[in-house]
Amino acid sequence: MSMTPRERVLAAMKLETLDRPPVAIFTQAATISQMDKVGAAWPEAHKKAEVMAKLGTAQADIFGFECVRAPFCLTAEAERLGCRVQVEKKDAAPMIKEHPFKFDPMSGEYDDPAALMAPEEFLKGGRPAEAIKAMGLMKKSHGANYAIVAGNTGPFTLAGHMINTENMVFGMMMAPEEVARWVAAITPTVRAYTQALSDAGADVIQMSEPSGSTDMLAPDMFVDASGKYVKDCLACVKDAFSVLHICGDTYPILDAMIDTGVTGLSIEEKVDPFKATEKVKKRAVLVGNVGSVRPLFQGTPEEVKVAATNCAKAGFNVISSGCGIATATTDENMKALADTVKAFKR
Repeated sequence: MSMTPRERVLAAMKLETLDRPPVAIFTQAATISQMDKVGAAWPEAHKKAEVMAKLGTAQADIFGFECVRAPFCLTAEAERLGCRVQVEKKDAAPMIKEHPFKFDPMSGEYDDPAALMAPEEFLKGGRPAEAIKAMGLMKKSHGANYAIVAGNTGPFTLAGHMINTENMVFGMMMAPEEVARWVAAITPTVRAYTQALSDAGADVIQMSEPSGSTDMLAPDMFVDASGKYVKDCLACVKDAFSVLHICGDTYPILDAMIDTGVTGLSIEEKVDPFKATEKVKKRAVLVGNVGSVRPLFQGTPEEVKVAATNCAKAGFNVISSGCGIATATTDENMKALADTVKAFKR
């Protein structure tokens, strides 16, 4: 079956039957080696659209993965909305250093989310505006042959960046109505950014919602804390496919993730791929779930081959890393992932 990488990824997103799944990293894919090879590196690639686009296309240009993807972290939106963020290192992702709003369930002191920047203003500047521009640049340079994936941050996670995630999780038990006010208030901004990335050229929006993990929330809290807002800001995106990424063991919330109405689910290796496909039953596209720590970062090419083959045999629709790629991941392991899936035959 002769298909371009773009055609193969988009067919997979439509749950079409293929001779093999595409291999495309939908999560953060940049490594130090890629930065050096293409001459586009962090921290500049976090800040400038031209550098971002050049690094975002490296996974395809260097290793033959079947998509291009940017940006590379979950702090761009938070910084634009007032968080103090450290964006200084080549070998480490940006870090949030200060939250701009007060949210204290112990004292009962809560800032008003009405003070948030309006969505229209949000889109005009900062790193989100550079990411939007980068989508257009990648579309121009690679859009004819590769699917363009844009990454952004989920509403529950982004609300936590504004008011401190730990305080917000406590708030789920002590003041759930205050948490709901914040997540509801930030959802229009997430929705506007999601649509802007699509309008700029992204074929797929992969939203990361790590704070919705079962490591953070009881499974029965997911819908009220995150799911219903994901439905309102990701699943409704026009002219792009939607993929929800949640870290950790998502098996208990797979049904709830599907119920958000997104096109696909990006999940980690903590979920057995065969159990995942059995539970999902083609109700959503499955993306993943080769371990980004082991085998991709800490393992060998042979271990990568075994894990990738396992995911393909299980029936994952897009073979990808289970979470973001570590910047020190070797070329050999990245190439093993791409080559193994391309050689796989169903």
